[in-house]
Amino acid sequence: MGGLLSGLGGICGLAAFVCSIIILIAAFKDETVKGILCLCVPFYILYYGFVVFEHEKKGLIVGVWLGGGIINALLQVAAMSAS
Repeated sequence: MGGLLSGLGGICGLAAFVCSIIILIAAFKDETVKGILCLCVPFYILYYGFVVFEHEKKGLIVGVWLGGGIINALLQVAAMSAS
């Protein structure tokens, strides 16, 4: 059971990682300084994703980024306690 939860968490984490890369690429395309801020300042990417980020599928990208990260964390903790 722990392996299944860990695998599902890994898939959610991978989806969140891909969405964060999409946001990061958009930040670098917008301005190099914004891209560097997204990399170096912990909560700037959160601000950029909600306020500045423009994409036709912004809601889906930001939702998968945050939701996938949260679900990943919860499933990894559940997998550790199930083992």
